[in-house]
Amino acid sequence: MSRRTLLWSAVLLAAAVIAPFYLEGFWLQTGLFAMSAAVGAIGINLLTGATGQLSMGHAFFLAIGAYAYVYFASEPGQGGGHALAGLGLPTPVAAILAVVVAGVAGGVFSPIAGRLKGAYLGIATLALVFLGQHLLFNVEPVTGGFNGRAVPPMELFGFVFADSPALVVSQVPFGALERLWFLGLAVVVCAGLFARGVLKGRPGRAMNTIRDHEIAAGVMGVPVARYRAGVFVLSSMYGGLAGVLIALVFQRTVPEYFGLLLSLDYLAMIIIGGLGSVAGAVIGAVFISMLPQLLTRYSDALPLVAEPGSGGVSPAEAARILYGAAVVVIVLFLPGGLFGLAGRLRLPLGRRAAPVLATKTPSPDTRN
Repeated sequence: MSRRTLLWSAVLLAAAVIAPFYLEGFWLQTGLFAMSAAVGAIGINLLTGATGQLSMGHAFFLAIGAYAYVYFASEPGQGGGHALAGLGLPTPVAAILAVVVAGVAGGVFSPIAGRLKGAYLGIATLALVFLGQHLLFNVEPVTGGFNGRAVPPMELFGFVFADSPALVVSQVPFGALERLWFLGLAVVVCAGLFARGVLKGRPGRAMNTIRDHEIAAGVMGVPVARYRAGVFVLSSMYGGLAGVLIALVFQRTVPEYFGLLLSLDYLAMIIIGGLGSVAGAVIGAVFISMLPQLLTRYSDALPLVAEPGSGGVSPAEAARILYGAAVVVIVLFLPGGLFGLAGRLRLPLGRRAAPVLATKTPSPDTRN
């Protein structure tokens, strides 16, 4: 990692740490949605961007993570006219088990992922979304059915990520959003560093070889089917972790959220941000997750965007039109995504600065 990259990373991290002291609730919640999306986007980028496996079922694994956390952390009780099941485990244990369950679900599907590729794998994973929707609406003791379930707040070492008990830091009240901000930030940083380590090491080189030259990878001794299956499991665990974060931010799990459109959103994230890079996944996640929120907040001041239910183009529809157009533009003109565009902009600046530095450097003749 270059010195410039380290400097920018430190600046962004410092800005993220002090953000809860100055931002209002809307921006904190929007940022938390972006963090949750970033974790899931990193996972699917490992699968699709780095290994070349098309997956349209990422929403299924987010749903498993969210609902598994609720099931493991909730106490048994009544809700919506039926008994709700729960194990009442400590919330950190419930979160870990939810990620493990998502990985196990990916492991069950991994033999298929290890043998299929391209559109065939995409169609196979698409079936997971419809299966997940059926389960979420019908397994009511676990999922709560159509109305979903309330999400128990995370409690870590006696510290509760909720509005109560009250907490004030530097005269700033820290409610659930402020507390979850730091939890989400820590999760994103750890998830990004782990994925970057995978991509920079031998597994990452093998994954890229499988994506670019599958036959050559097999000739060189890379176990192609095993790598495909393993990356699918890892991507599923990232999806489960993102589902846990989303559940904590929403504070209620709703089956309709984990549908096909969510899977398409994650594919758009990695295409717009940049395939095969952690930074690209984060950039795409921020773009896709924040755009509908911003259009909703400023719909009154924007042309052609109407409030939801007013009969015009809703903010959600406008957001999908905009990033759908962005996908087309990036596929045609910017195959490296927004992250690749940033790299292209840095290169001309570096070339332009080189002659200037050269003119300022005295020649050997002028020094004497």
